[in-house]
Amino acid sequence: MPTWFRFIGRLEGVSFLVLLLLAMPLKYYAGWPMGVKIMGSLHGGLFLAYCAAVLMVGVNHEWSFKKQVHAFLAAIFPCGTFIFERKYS
Repeated sequence: MPTWFRFIGRLEGVSFLVLLLLAMPLKYYAGWPMGVKIMGSLHGGLFLAYCAAVLMVGVNHEWSFKKQVHAFLAAIFPCGTFIFERKYS
Protein backbone atom coordinates (compact mmCIF):
# COMPACT_ATOMS: atom_id res chain seq x y z
CA MET A 1 0.00 0.00 0.00
CA PRO A 2 1.65 3.26 -1.11
CA THR A 3 2.50 5.91 1.46
CA TRP A 4 0.48 8.59 -0.36
CA PHE A 5 -2.61 6.36 -0.24
CA ARG A 6 -2.23 5.92 3.52
CA PHE A 7 -1.84 9.67 3.89
CA ILE A 8 -5.05 10.38 1.97
CA GLY A 9 -6.87 7.71 3.95
CA ARG A 10 -5.72 9.21 7.24
CA LEU A 11 -6.71 12.72 6.16
CA GLU A 12 -10.14 11.48 5.10
CA GLY A 13 -10.60 9.62 8.37
CA VAL A 14 -9.56 12.59 10.50
CA SER A 15 -11.76 14.98 8.53
CA PHE A 16 -14.74 12.65 9.04
CA LEU A 17 -14.15 12.50 12.79
CA VAL A 18 -13.71 16.28 13.04
CA LEU A 19 -16.95 16.75 11.11
CA LEU A 20 -18.86 14.36 13.36
CA LEU A 21 -17.30 15.16 16.72
CA LEU A 22 -16.59 18.89 16.44
CA ALA A 23 -18.38 20.63 13.60
CA MET A 24 -21.79 19.00 14.02
CA PRO A 25 -22.00 19.62 17.79
CA LEU A 26 -20.97 23.23 17.16
CA LYS A 27 -23.78 23.55 14.66
CA TYR A 28 -26.52 22.05 16.80
CA TYR A 29 -25.46 23.05 20.31
CA ALA A 30 -23.63 26.32 19.76
CA GLY A 31 -25.59 27.60 16.76
CA TRP A 32 -22.52 27.85 14.55
CA PRO A 33 -23.36 26.20 11.19
CA MET A 34 -20.29 27.58 9.43
CA GLY A 35 -18.16 24.76 10.86
CA VAL A 36 -20.23 22.14 9.04
CA LYS A 37 -20.08 24.13 5.81
CA ILE A 38 -16.31 24.40 5.97
CA MET A 39 -15.55 20.95 7.34
CA GLY A 40 -18.23 19.31 5.19
CA SER A 41 -16.70 20.74 2.03
CA LEU A 42 -13.21 19.74 3.08
CA HIS A 43 -14.34 16.23 4.00
CA GLY A 44 -16.27 15.89 0.74
CA GLY A 45 -13.17 16.73 -1.27
CA LEU A 46 -11.05 14.31 0.73
CA PHE A 47 -13.72 11.61 0.36
CA LEU A 48 -13.61 11.99 -3.43
CA ALA A 49 -9.80 12.00 -3.39
CA TYR A 50 -9.81 8.81 -1.31
CA CYS A 51 -12.26 7.11 -3.70
CA ALA A 52 -10.10 8.07 -6.68
CA ALA A 53 -7.02 6.81 -4.83
CA VAL A 54 -8.75 3.49 -4.12
CA LEU A 55 -9.44 3.07 -7.84
CA MET A 56 -5.87 3.97 -8.81
CA VAL A 57 -4.18 1.80 -6.20
CA GLY A 58 -6.64 -1.03 -6.70
CA VAL A 59 -5.91 -1.23 -10.41
CA ASN A 60 -2.15 -0.61 -10.19
CA HIS A 61 -1.59 -3.09 -7.34
CA GLU A 62 -4.13 -5.63 -8.62
CA TRP A 63 -6.26 -5.63 -5.50
CA SER A 64 -9.06 -8.16 -5.38
CA PHE A 65 -12.62 -6.95 -5.87
CA LYS A 66 -13.33 -7.73 -2.20
CA LYS A 67 -10.40 -5.59 -1.02
CA GLN A 68 -11.52 -2.68 -3.19
CA VAL A 69 -15.07 -2.92 -1.83
CA HIS A 70 -13.69 -2.93 1.72
CA ALA A 71 -11.65 0.18 0.89
CA PHE A 72 -14.73 2.01 -0.41
CA LEU A 73 -16.84 0.93 2.56
CA ALA A 74 -14.11 2.12 4.92
CA ALA A 75 -14.74 5.69 3.83
CA ILE A 76 -18.40 5.47 4.85
CA PHE A 77 -17.86 4.51 8.48
CA PRO A 78 -16.11 6.59 11.16
CA CYS A 79 -12.58 5.27 11.72
CA GLY A 80 -13.08 2.94 8.75
CA THR A 81 -10.02 4.11 6.86
CA PHE A 82 -7.86 3.51 9.93
CA ILE A 83 -9.24 -0.01 10.32
CA PHE A 84 -8.76 -0.72 6.62
CA GLU A 85 -5.15 0.44 6.75
CA ARG A 86 -4.40 -1.72 9.79
CA LYS A 87 -6.09 -4.79 8.33
CA TYR A 88 -4.50 -4.66 4.88
CA SER A 89 -1.05 -3.20 5.48
